[in-house]
Amino acid sequence: MNGAAERIFERAKWLLKDMVAFDTVSHRSNLELIKYIEQYLSNNNISSYRVLSECGDKANLFATIGPEVNGGLILSGHVDVVPVEGQAWTHDPFDLVERDGKLFGRGSCDMKGFVALALASAPEFKNLELSRPVHLAISYDEEVGCLGVRGLIQDLVNKDVRPAMCIVGEPTSMQPVVAHKGKWSYRAVVTGLERHSSLAPQGVNAVEYAAEAIAFLRKMHKEKIKNGARDEMFDLPHTTIHVGVVNGGSAVNIVPNQCTFAFEFRYIPADDPRAIMDRFVEFIRGELEPEMKAIDTHCGFELIERSVIPGLNINSDAEVVRLAKACASRNDHGKVAYGTEAGLFQSMADIPTVVCGPGDIAQAHRPDEFISLEQLEKGGQFFERLMQRLGPLS
Repeated sequence: MNGAAERIFERAKWLLKDMVAFDTVSHRSNLELIKYIEQYLSNNNISSYRVLSECGDKANLFATIGPEVNGGLILSGHVDVVPVEGQAWTHDPFDLVERDGKLFGRGSCDMKGFVALALASAPEFKNLELSRPVHLAISYDEEVGCLGVRGLIQDLVNKDVRPAMCIVGEPTSMQPVVAHKGKWSYRAVVTGLERHSSLAPQGVNAVEYAAEAIAFLRKMHKEKIKNGARDEMFDLPHTTIHVGVVNGGSAVNIVPNQCTFAFEFRYIPADDPRAIMDRFVEFIRGELEPEMKAIDTHCGFELIERSVIPGLNINSDAEVVRLAKACASRNDHGKVAYGTEAGLFQSMADIPTVVCGPGDIAQAHRPDEFISLEQLEKGGQFFERLMQRLGPLS
């Protein structure tokens, strides 16, 4: 490395150490970290503003470098992280530790590494005579449903700010990603009727009806594997249907009056999630609930939406994809099963978006999460090439 790439890399290392030290697990406030970033940008004569959560205890941050005109590029990343409780870390998760060519710490890979690189590049962008702006979009609560960025994107729409393209820096090992699966997740609340277990037929067993619904979801999942639409570019080439949490019952001699379970669809672009959900609802309303309500009309299913994350699907020849490939020095592209904020930029604001960032997603959410120094170096080179190509941006 030399020149701008080396400066960005070295600056990103100390920024990342500082950022990891902020415990920004999604259920906590991120305001102290946002304040730190604001001060860093201000020190480099870059203005920014907050888009607060409804409660005011969290904030997105949006900064613009260059002229305040339409067009240009958004660099987007989140700073919330997943919990560390119950994981076997070999050191303090919120202390960045360098070992064996790797930087260990919660969020180092997912995805404070990219945010650190973007911030490290900000002074370099500031020194360029940009004809179009470079925006930094830093969001909260990505890990719990891409919640925070929605307010930021809506704010851009309301203000008629129209960037030409967006790069979301989730860890892709610097491979441009042109599609990711969408995600719909729900919580089902099953209400039954309590009875002594010796009189079980007089009650409505919420656990058993939940089990039938879960079995139906599994049946649909197996159908997707065997006969469903496929896209072999995805690591899992079909839509998946998954139940992750089940709670119900209090004692073996009581017919349970309630059971809850959480389930999700992660769908490829060829599948319609509404059709999947409609089929599940039809089974519940048409087959399960009539049996339940025949005993007690108050029994049944309530389906509560938890999060809806739209998928990403962009033409591999789109300008932003070509830009990402040039800056990553790669000719290939990929598709991934996990969701990102990219689909929201595309669906809410019609901003062409690609996912490309340093680090391996296999290291995310694990104990001793890390980003390799090699990946951070490649990120610095990516940003150096990006600066060399800012002239043609529109």
